[in-house]
Amino acid sequence: MPTSYLFIIISGFLLTSLLILILQKLAIKYHFLTSGSIPLIGGIAMGFAFLIICLVVFAANSGLSQGITGILSASLIMLIFGIIDDWRELSVVAKFTVQIICVAVLILFGVRTQIIHIGKIFNIIITFLWIIGVVNALNHLDIMDGLAAGVTAIVSLAFFSISILTGNINAAFLSLGLAAVSVTFLRHNLPSARIYMGNAGSHFLGFVLAAVAIMISYASLDRKIALFTPILILGFPIFDTIFLILMRIKQGRSAFKKSKDHLTSRFLKMGYSKNKTLVFLLFLCLFFSFCGITVSRASNQWSAAIIIAVIIGVSILTIKMDKIPTDD
Repeated sequence: MPTSYLFIIISGFLLTSLLILILQKLAIKYHFLTSGSIPLIGGIAMGFAFLIICLVVFAANSGLSQGITGILSASLIMLIFGIIDDWRELSVVAKFTVQIICVAVLILFGVRTQIIHIGKIFNIIITFLWIIGVVNALNHLDIMDGLAAGVTAIVSLAFFSISILTGNINAAFLSLGLAAVSVTFLRHNLPSARIYMGNAGSHFLGFVLAAVAIMISYASLDRKIALFTPILILGFPIFDTIFLILMRIKQGRSAFKKSKDHLTSRFLKMGYSKNKTLVFLLFLCLFFSFCGITVSRASNQWSAAIIIAVIIGVSILTIKMDKIPTDD
């Protein structure tokens, strides 16, 4: 397995770099998939590099199981429609329709939550809500250079750690592959970005993260509190989205209408530079992920204390950020 992990890291860097170089030149030459003068090809490079690496690694190890086939197939569908969205923006209804189709594909291949005592129907409902929620949460983060890719790298490595601790090799391969391609892309996406990931990237990354999260078994019968692990690991994008929705509802706006009331915008409004804002938000993501990993291993009492502390912390941050005026 160590050889496979090394292969994922090296090939992730080389293949993503190569695809970025080729696609960047093509986008600039033909003026296709660009935002201003910046190519929107990061998501395409990460997506296809990830899929190719996973096909090779799984073929060389355990083979393509039904669940892995479902994840790779559904994520490819998500990537293709993301590319179409970057080329010719889809409506909100069309985007949600594609997301629902991709989740349905996952479920048909047997990938869904396995929470006991709530039955198959409720597990399917939770799977839909979870994946669609995470996909859109990560998409909302992609408003600042380096943020969505940085969050993906941190969260992927957190799930890789959990996968190693629980012995889930399939989830380990997927999460490490996602970390490898996102870190490679991040080199080109830090402020000031030379390449954007586009909706293709943010939707694809969010989908794979959400799918990996439900592949892992977190809780035994006597430690049900460990079910909060994936929620905490993905706590930053979830918190950012909930904060955004609350602020828009409070101001009487649609949750789907774009506006400058993100956490990112408020930090910039406070006078922080883009680099300082990025560092702070990535540290916040790291904090959530660390809490998630700890809850997966700690006793029920310590886990409850950590969860309560996180809730208090985000409540204080919400109150403070609510006081920051926005330009809208």
